[in-house]
Amino acid sequence: MSENLFRRAADLIVSEGFKKVGYEYVIVDDCWLAKERDQNGDLQPDPKRFPSGIKSLADYIHSKGLKFGLYEDYGTKTCEGYPGVIGHMKQDAAKFAEWEVDYVKLDGCNADPKTYDSGYPEFGRYLKESNRPMVYSCSWPAYQEDEQRMPNYSAIAEHCNLWRNYGDIQDSYYSLVNIMDHFGDNQHIYVPSAGPGHWNDPDMLIIGNFALSYEQSKLQMAIWAILAAPLIMSNNLDYLAPEMKAVLQNEAVIAINQDELGIQGRRLFRKQNIQIWSRPVMPMNQNYYSYAIAFVSRRSDGIPFPINCTLSDIGLYNPGGYIIRDLYNDKAKEYRVMGNDVIKVRVVPTGVAFLKATVIS
Repeated sequence: MSENLFRRAADLIVSEGFKKVGYEYVIVDDCWLAKERDQNGDLQPDPKRFPSGIKSLADYIHSKGLKFGLYEDYGTKTCEGYPGVIGHMKQDAAKFAEWEVDYVKLDGCNADPKTYDSGYPEFGRYLKESNRPMVYSCSWPAYQEDEQRMPNYSAIAEHCNLWRNYGDIQDSYYSLVNIMDHFGDNQHIYVPSAGPGHWNDPDMLIIGNFALSYEQSKLQMAIWAILAAPLIMSNNLDYLAPEMKAVLQNEAVIAINQDELGIQGRRLFRKQNIQIWSRPVMPMNQNYYSYAIAFVSRRSDGIPFPINCTLSDIGLYNPGGYIIRDLYNDKAKEYRVMGNDVIKVRVVPTGVAFLKATVIS
């Protein structure tokens, strides 16, 4: 990891069209720091990895029309053993502002989860007092849930812009579906706290790495769109296959993710390794929403699985019906459904069929 890696990432986000479709942050994770603070108690970057300094890197990323994010930790040390913010919170928030940071991820290693309810808001307050707008990403609830402590999501939503609820994603299909199951099983807790400016974060997109197939990559992108999740890529854009780039840049799916209503979707159905997820989106017809609907197959029997459902089965009741569009197949014809009509899809093993049902006025 070095400043050159992140400069290259910024170059590719622009040149490969990611900025055009909405990706705008370049975020440095753990291990950017020197092992010790400087003589004034300030954070300082590793001189070998970031010889030009953090402000220089921020300036470069800003010159590309992008925004700059930086990792720190609420504890005495970061998860990898570098200086944390405890004892220096106001000083570190001011330093981030001086460096013109736009996004701060505050992890939760090496600290007492009992103190998170006061500590995370305190650091957020110092970020606000710095007079520089910074997105505030918290790990507050993830560590509390690990200790079987029920997080106060009303307070978390008040103080944080996004927050991790669960463990780190790994580069595996098993890790992806484990996170899906956790968010589905706990949606009664998570969904009410999500909305514009405050989001649940199921962790990064691993599309374009080694583990996920093309169909599994479409699955992650679809479910993250249903969950109104932050879309943060963790991959190497230099080696991104064209089909994976197409998944990450699918503008119809990104539009679902970024829907202005900001309502997090839910898992509606789970049986025999088949799931249906749904999210209300714009446009609306009076009190009737449009919907994004993900039909998911967790089967591994080697053939596409047919799923048939009526509109009422999935909570679609608009009297005028809906226009159905396949968000992953531009060549598929749109069609109208209403009343007792049946939606029919075939889903490949470990894949997804992702539709938008647009309400008809």
